[in-house]
Amino acid sequence: MNGKTVMACIEAAHAALKEHTDEIAALDQQIGDGDHIFNLLRGADALLAMRADIEAAAFAPALDLAASKLLSTVGGSSGPLFYSLLHGMAKACGEGADTPGVEDAAQMFAAGVDAVAQRGKAGIGSKTMMDVLIPVASRFQELADSNAAPEDVLDALPQVAEASMLATRDMLATKGRASFLGERSRGHIDPGARSSQLMIAAVCARLAQDRE
Repeated sequence: MNGKTVMACIEAAHAALKEHTDEIAALDQQIGDGDHIFNLLRGADALLAMRADIEAAAFAPALDLAASKLLSTVGGSSGPLFYSLLHGMAKACGEGADTPGVEDAAQMFAAGVDAVAQRGKAGIGSKTMMDVLIPVASRFQELADSNAAPEDVLDALPQVAEASMLATRDMLATKGRASFLGERSRGHIDPGARSSQLMIAAVCARLAQDRE
């Protein structure tokens, strides 16, 4: 794994967001500002434009390059949150980061998710992206602890992400603009949870494809 791997994951996430732009925009218009998906796409487009720099870097520096660009280009709360995710992962990279095993990858992802939680002051049940990221990180670590094969991990995590995303439908929002809706926030899937779930599924699919 190196900068080319990071770029491949960015491409996969970008494609998934593009495909579901209208859906996520509609979700956000129901309980948010309506600009979530467009902020994410702006950031993803900026990352695609710096492909050469990212691909030329080692794994951790590539993550940090992407993190810094997202912080400077993505509006709203998403920029700082996704910066925290990628920067947290980069900081957790060990000496073997270019060839991480399942345990290394699980620890990196957990560190990134923890950084997001600290930045956003949100956890499970807040009806945010954390309702996807935290369960995925937890399941990732469980699989790592049981010495699961990479193929099994890449198959399991999207399932956890989807179930966790769907669970936000019945939650009461406690963060962001949706929190002002009170009980009216129930009955809607959180757009941040949906976009996070889509990106996780896309990245896992791409990594699984590269292993074939």
